[in-house]
Amino acid sequence: MMKIQFPKSSIKNAFQKTVMKALGIRFATFATLALSTTALAFTFDNDVPDTIRTQMTQDLTFVKTIQSSTQSDLHKQIFGPVSGKTYEEFFNSRVNSVGLNGCGDPDAVACVIPFDDSTKMWITRNYIKFSHPQIARLMVVFHESRHTEDQNDNWPHAQCPDPFRNSSGNSMRSIWTGAPLAGKPACDSTPFGSYGSSMIMLKNISKFCTNCSAKVKMDAGIYADDQLNRITDENAYQQIRNDLYRS
Repeated sequence: MMKIQFPKSSIKNAFQKTVMKALGIRFATFATLALSTTALAFTFDNDVPDTIRTQMTQDLTFVKTIQSSTQSDLHKQIFGPVSGKTYEEFFNSRVNSVGLNGCGDPDAVACVIPFDDSTKMWITRNYIKFSHPQIARLMVVFHESRHTEDQNDNWPHAQCPDPFRNSSGNSMRSIWTGAPLAGKPACDSTPFGSYGSSMIMLKNISKFCTNCSAKVKMDAGIYADDQLNRITDENAYQQIRNDLYRS
């Protein structure tokens, strides 16, 4: 597919519209988010509801405020320090645009489709229709940002066991949709995949954030603990336990 280079000038937007129209490409009105002087900058497709654009903007603005003086070893390997600057740079370097897509699964919340565009994150109606805390929404978008990494084969998921039960003996279900997970490609066999990295991020925020509210830290801990159950390789699971769950 031909890649179009648009001039960096004051007439960029008008030129872009003219060229896309001439090529018969449907022009989508994109909203570029400039959240600060070192902004999280990406675009939304025009079919993403305004409420979701605003919500995601606010979520990513919040994550930039996080402060801490320490981090776990696994967090340092994946992200670096627990800080808003770290998370801003991590996300900015991976996600260029956000759109709506069914992701090929009625239970999906979001996805990246690497063969189409590995820098684009898609959210589904499940992301929109379920109400979850802000830190949980951030867990989803940082999970997907890990899937953009072509150099790591986009961190494919592992197959969950069947039956799949938690430590209490209950069947494992998605904390987001309630869908059963047994036998689905919805687990990780490494601490460094999408489930592993996002839960490590949240658990570090829960333990080490110095300017987060008690509710944010509580929510981060709840969702991190749930996602830990998706780490199905015994060695990977124990590695995370040793990194974050020792008293």
